[in-house]
Amino acid sequence: MRKVCTQKRLIDSLNSYEKTPSVDETVEAIDYIYQESHRLAKSLASNYGLTGRQLAVAKALEAEGPMSLTTLSTRIRAQNSTVTGIIDRMEREGLVARVRSFHDRRVVHIKLTDKGVKLVKRIELDPSAFLKRALNALKPEEHAELNRVLSKLADNLCPEPGSGLGQDASQP
Repeated sequence: MRKVCTQKRLIDSLNSYEKTPSVDETVEAIDYIYQESHRLAKSLASNYGLTGRQLAVAKALEAEGPMSLTTLSTRIRAQNSTVTGIIDRMEREGLVARVRSFHDRRVVHIKLTDKGVKLVKRIELDPSAFLKRALNALKPEEHAELNRVLSKLADNLCPEPGSGLGQDASQP
């Protein structure tokens, strides 16, 4: 799991940002991939009366079983407060239930109800299927290179102060 970037570190790291056409093209491509994959997932979810995030929650619970709100939030990469609202709505619709842990009564797990299981079984794709399909077009060496570059990008998104990261690649 990647570290969370504080606002101060983010602002400090942006001081070394240099706008170039190639960077702008890359940002546009990443934005397109993100927006289009979310649009497709939202469209799929709406066919079943769900939002994109509700579909992500349902598919995560289907794949991994009951989990705490914090684990679920991490799994779908959302804030606990956001996931709480999603779970509240799904619970009202009878799709999920909150169940206390047998081992620690302070812990509450989220699980699919029978109605939720039946609904999610009808949905063959998970929200990331669109992106996975597009990635399947890459050759193994392209996957390796993409993973290397994305990892470097993630590391540079919010670099540690004084690390030298987050600077233009042409700088020493």
